[in-house]
Parts: sequence; structure tokens; C-alpha cells
Amino acid sequence: MPMLSRGKHRNPSKGACFMEFASYLAGERWSDHPSCTHPLLAGLARLVNDHTSDAARPRLAELIPSVIGLTGDDPRLDARIALCSARAALPVVAHERQLAMAVSILSAEHVLAELEGRPAGDLDERSRQALAQVPDATRWAYTFGRGVRVSPKGFRRYAAPNTVQLAVRGIAQACVPDPDPLLRDLLADAIADCWSLLRPAAGTATGTTTESAAEAAEPAPAAVDPARWADACRLTGLSA
Repeated sequence: MPMLSRGKHRNPSKGACFMEFASYLAGERWSDHPSCTHPLLAGLARLVNDHTSDAARPRLAELIPSVIGLTGDDPRLDARIALCSARAALPVVAHERQLAMAVSILSAEHVLAELEGRPAGDLDERSRQALAQVPDATRWAYTFGRGVRVSPKGFRRYAAPNTVQLAVRGIAQACVPDPDPLLRDLLADAIADCWSLLRPAAGTATGTTTESAAEAAEPAPAAVDPARWADACRLTGLSA
């Protein structure tokens, strides 16, 4: 029976959300805010879990091991997660949210360029492609951002979590036939981007291909208690 569900549950036999299962697999105290996962990535996972339909939520369980041990103090992690969220949302969300997502992409890219010592205005190809799909919103975002300086600290504290929330809610409410795959892909891509930053050999510093992203998202086997993972697979109906 599917065990991933909305909201908070304290008993693994009665259901659990994404991050609670992660805490269980990592051998931590039962919590949806485990220390084994970067706080903003954990927040993204909770939002995706809660905005995914009951029928599609079990597919998220396959990603749970990937977030265990995926944490660190590198400020680029927050910018990467926000950037990934904004790029995923930009093409499908309502117009007013497109404006916010376009601004978020430019702001996250600005922060990453500053942190990585790259020229201001240097954009990742994936960001260029996303912005090209909404030229009106992109022009507005460039105009809005003129003369506005975004500090890495401010972006990390305020803009990044706001971007993640707006992106997930925007995708869930978008006029698309099925937002569930978009939400899952967003989470998977954010996980892959974070792994590529923490483990460069698994990806690249500026982006990943589809193949390398899948490899980058694979968890380190030692991070997961095998017995707990087997038990979780049994409870959720997944293949171990």
C-alpha cells in the first residue's frame, strides 16, 4: 500500500511524508526536518510531496535515498535549488508568476556568478532556454532588475525560499493536463544539481546532462540503512 502521504505523521506504520521517510532511512529521529538534508532542499521536497496527487505520490519515494547526506554550508546550494525551481515553473505558471520566476532566475544567476567569480550577466544555458520561452516576462524582469543588487546572504535568506514556494504552488495550479510529472522532475533535477555541486565527479559545476543528472542524483549507498530501505520498499510497494 502506498505510504507517502500529505502532512505530518509520527508513526511510520500509518503513513509518512517524503522527508519523514528520509529521516527514518537515515536512522535519525522521526522528523520532516532531518539534519541529513539541506534545509531548502528538504523544504522543496515537502512542498512537492504535499502538492502531488495521492495517486502519483508513491513515485516520489524512489527519490528519497537521494536526499540523504545531501547537505552542506555552500551558499550556492540555495541558489541552485531556487534556480532549478524557477526554471521548471517559468514556462507553465500563470503570467503574474512568470514575472516573479523570471526575476528569480536572473537574481539566482547573479548570485551564483558573484559566488563563482563569473562576469555579471553570465547565464547557464538552461536559464537562457527557459527565459527564451517567455520573452515578455524576460524583458520585464531585466527592466525590473536594473540597478537592483541582490546579495548572496539576502537571496539565501529570503528570495530562495520564496522562489521555491511560488514555483511549486504555481506548477501545481498551472493549466496543464498533469502537473505531477513536472513536480517530480523539478525535485529530481534539484537533487541532481545539488549532487553535482557537492560531488563534481558526478556532474559539472555549471549543469548536467540528462544522463549525468540521473547519475548525480544517486545516493551514496552508505548513507542509507539497507534494512530500513528494504522495510520502506515493503511498506510502499517499491522494488528494493
